[in-house]
Parts: sequence; structure tokens; C-alpha cells
Amino acid sequence: MNKVNYQIMLDKITQKIEREDITPSLLLHSCCAPCSSYTIEYLSKYFSITVLYYNPNISEQKEYEKRKAEQIRLINSLETKNKVSFLDCEYNSADFFKTAKGYEKCREGGERCFRCYRLRLEKSACFAKENGFDYFCTTLSISPLKNAQKINEIGYELEEKYGVLWLPSDFKKREGYKRSIELSKEFNLYRQNYCGCIYSKAERELTEEKNDE
Repeated sequence: MNKVNYQIMLDKITQKIEREDITPSLLLHSCCAPCSSYTIEYLSKYFSITVLYYNPNISEQKEYEKRKAEQIRLINSLETKNKVSFLDCEYNSADFFKTAKGYEKCREGGERCFRCYRLRLEKSACFAKENGFDYFCTTLSISPLKNAQKINEIGYELEEKYGVLWLPSDFKKREGYKRSIELSKEFNLYRQNYCGCIYSKAERELTEEKNDE
């Protein structure tokens, strides 16, 4: 099966926005400040953004609060064409463990991760529908470790379920990931070395131990 180029699909939407001289509202799920840096810089040219911070997968509350603080600091530091707001969800790791149950031994990038994508995207779609947003999206596709095809597949399924438009994306395209690293350095953002959950953390620690041998 040929992969869909979601960047081209996004281009068509942003070009239409420019032609019509409108500013749609976007609920943007963010996993962390570094991943959102380029994404916000890019999308805020076209959308009025509310960043939704819903990440029950993060390994512990201390880590959650640290990442959340960096997300807020970044939003307050970035100069953007259109307004960017922040919305926090309560930390509830039980949501993630319920979703991951039975998939604990999956390697990072497998079915457990797909279920985690869906958990966070469904929360976003539901909130976007209830609060009248024009679009919903996520920063997740900027990571080289995340499956953009699967993220967009889930996004379109939720668009149909909730009746709110999914914004297609693959933010790692056009050196988006590289730009996120540059912005992280510019704003001295905390960059974690694992996705967030205890399983990805353990897998990363095991890899580092092997590399040190």
C-alpha cells in the first residue's frame, strides 16, 4: 500500500484558508513542548490554536508536571500571528493503564502505542466537538518514532465519529523535526529521552545499558 502524503493534504487546507482570509479554530493535542514548538510556529499562521495537554501515558505525576510547565512556558514565549491558548487536563494514569492492558510487552511503535494514540486523539475529538472547534489535530506526527500513517488513520475515523474536522499532518516533513530541535535549543526546553510511559522508559534504559556494555 502506498503511503499518503499528509503534508500535501495539509498544504491544500492552509492554501484555502489563505485564499478565503479566515482563521479557523484548532484544538491541538500536544505531547510535550519540544514536539509542539515547530507545530505551533507553523500552524499559528493559519489557525487560532488551543493546546490541549492530555497525556495520561506519562510515567509519573512529577514528570507530567515538569513537561506541562515547559509547555506553558513555550506558549508564553513564542511570538505567533494568531492567539495560542492552553488547556490542561487532569493527570489520570489509570486511563492509560486501562488502554495498555494486555499490550504491556509490545515494543515501542507497536499496537500499545496505537492504542495510546487513539486514547489521546479521542479525548481531543470529543472536546473539540463539545466546544465548537473547527478542527482537531496532534503534535505526535512530528516524531520520527511515531507512525504518521496510523495517527491520521485514527484521526479520520474520529472525524467521522464525532463530526469535527481532522487536520491531516506529518509534521516531520520539510525538516519539521529538525526545526523543533532548533527551537528547543533556542528556548532551552526540557527534552526527555523517552516518549512518556513506563514501558518506553524501560525500553530506553535497557537500550542505553546495552550500548554501555
